[in-house]
Amino acid sequence: MEFTGTIIRVSGIVIDVAFPRDHTPSIYNELHIQVPAEDHQEEHTISVEVAQLLGDGIVRCIALEHLHGIRRGLDVVDTGGPIKVPVGEATLGRVFDVLGRTIDGQAPLKETEKLPIHRAAPTFIEQRIEAVIQETGIKVIDLMCPYLKGSKIGLFGGAGVGKTILVTELIRNIAIEHQGVSVFTGIGERTREGNELWLDMKRFNVLDKAVLVFGQMGEMPGARLRVGLTGLTMAEYFRDVYKKDVLFFVDNIFRLVQAGSEVSALLGRMPSAVGYQPTLASEIGSFQERITNTMNGAITSIQAIYVPADDITDPAPAATFAHLDASTVLSRKLVELGLYPAIDPLESSSQGLDPHVVGEKHYYVAQSVQKILQRYKELQDIIAILGLDELSDDDKKLVNRAKRIQKFLTQPLFSAEFASGIAGKYVSREQTVSDFEKIISGGCDDLPEQAFYMVGKLEEVYQKAEKLRAEVA
Repeated sequence: MEFTGTIIRVSGIVIDVAFPRDHTPSIYNELHIQVPAEDHQEEHTISVEVAQLLGDGIVRCIALEHLHGIRRGLDVVDTGGPIKVPVGEATLGRVFDVLGRTIDGQAPLKETEKLPIHRAAPTFIEQRIEAVIQETGIKVIDLMCPYLKGSKIGLFGGAGVGKTILVTELIRNIAIEHQGVSVFTGIGERTREGNELWLDMKRFNVLDKAVLVFGQMGEMPGARLRVGLTGLTMAEYFRDVYKKDVLFFVDNIFRLVQAGSEVSALLGRMPSAVGYQPTLASEIGSFQERITNTMNGAITSIQAIYVPADDITDPAPAATFAHLDASTVLSRKLVELGLYPAIDPLESSSQGLDPHVVGEKHYYVAQSVQKILQRYKELQDIIAILGLDELSDDDKKLVNRAKRIQKFLTQPLFSAEFASGIAGKYVSREQTVSDFEKIISGGCDDLPEQAFYMVGKLEEVYQKAEKLRAEVA
């Protein structure tokens, strides 16, 4: 049964509604405001969500949509439950907003099951804990910070270092190489970025293997705060009912924190460190705990995390760290050197890089690459001051090898073909490990350094080296 209340106060995007005292809506309930027709607009309904109970049947709500035509005295209907969004195969290839409505301009969605976005995380007894590698086809990830199925991976980086390009590449590789399902959630995305992602996915023919959910930058803070849960609910359905392994992308988790901070300030809560909301840890926790392996399938989550002013100690990225199984750190220095994808192999880490998970050979090769790059990093100050000639013969050899490794960690990506003009490459994990094993053993020391740049497999390095030598000759 639906109960009706009345708007008694409007303050920005915060609305107070009075209901009969014995029919007060619960926290998280979706309420519908009936806005009558006026000169410049038709009759329409606006959704808001209950955020606080003020007592005596009065509830404080946060707007999920723009409040055109809102005023005191309008009727508000309690839907009796949280926001419900469509789930299942009908959602594949479509673009949704926070309320589960399609925003891609195509035919309306057929009747399909709907589930509430606020749900409990799977209990410990429902979860399955096992370490299985999720191959991505990107050399630097598969070698240095391999992703585990059902894990949470943070994609750290400031503005303009290539987070969205990497996310697009992973969606493409999982859909085409592994026939997986992806759910992409854009929190605080620019409209242009969302449009480009949709066009890219159409170009790679992976749109029918993905669901896109957007809460764009210009939308209400309430919508941006809840859009992550909308995408997660759709991903959970593929895991629990279709028993699939799902890739769940969040771009950008920092915007989720930012939206929470805005909502918290509007509700009059006292801010915490650096002006963030006092509920930061619990908000992030309730979202992250639902992303997990169960007996039915796995949700592997890749979360782009904008780092404000490149400060990794900021409370927003720091709160997210506690939940991550792997972190992929994008470096501005590598961007400046033209090394793409700009993943820092020394800063990035993963619980998957364990001899019991990836095997002794992979672990040994990754550790050797790390040692060579770390020593090269230590020697860079000496090289800058005294020059390369002052190094010992062993160090000179190591520096040359490190430069080749650094170049070979680059790779042409399918999603960056428009910018680089080089066809994208997918390289299997097995191939990557054996190629790097040859490089660290010194088997490629005589090949020109430039031959290692922007290639896939090692055999392409040999072909490029032949070309370069022929040009010199």
